[in-house]
Amino acid sequence: MTGDPSRVHAEDRVALVSGGSRGLGLGITKALLGSGHKVAAFSRSKSAETDSLSKEFPDHFHFAEANLANLEEVSKFVGTVQDRLGQIAVLVNNAGFLNEGILARQSVDAIDRMLDVNLRGTLLLTREVIRGMMIRQKGWIINISSIVGLSGYKGTVTYSATKGAVDAMTRALARELGPRNIIVNSIAPGYLQTDLTASMNPKQLDQVIRRTPLGRLGRVEDVIGLVLFLISPEASFISGQTIVVDGGLTA
Repeated sequence: MTGDPSRVHAEDRVALVSGGSRGLGLGITKALLGSGHKVAAFSRSKSAETDSLSKEFPDHFHFAEANLANLEEVSKFVGTVQDRLGQIAVLVNNAGFLNEGILARQSVDAIDRMLDVNLRGTLLLTREVIRGMMIRQKGWIINISSIVGLSGYKGTVTYSATKGAVDAMTRALARELGPRNIIVNSIAPGYLQTDLTASMNPKQLDQVIRRTPLGRLGRVEDVIGLVLFLISPEASFISGQTIVVDGGLTA
């Protein structure tokens, strides 16, 4: 353990990952555990992978089913994490909901859910966690945004609005919390090989790949390295930024 520099940086810090049961959230959870962190994760439902991690890391991993849009559930989860693992040092706001569709035909329920999960839920979870960080005057927050928050895409108006708001939140929060030694950044991935893109029209995916200079979809691993970097000592002067990971698609 002491021979791996990435583990030395962790110092048994507690990290919380929202939406940590599948896809990118699961990959981030595994990477944080592998780097020596204690990790708490939640999603609306568990997975075979989270069950396996609970067995493999009984003292370093805690998972619970919770709805990010429900403040009571979120507050209860944060309190349980602090009791079981300790004070939260790293927050990764990864959970999100996407309902693609032309705005004129999109249901109010779909719009409300994206606003509740992607924006309101992210704000409320962050509000719960930063109180402890402010007392200790140390912490790291990473918001998983999206390139659609920076560049418009047809059929993603509401989703783009929520992700653009998350990037704005990142900049304002970095200014607000910087004097307390809390670092805040956003990561804006492009199209990744996840369940989300697996359900896309093959022709649409092929078009995305052809428009991407590096000629492929992103992998979860392409984002994980940046997450670990942003919470490392080497990134201690980087805050308030939205960093794009899209293979050059938005260049």
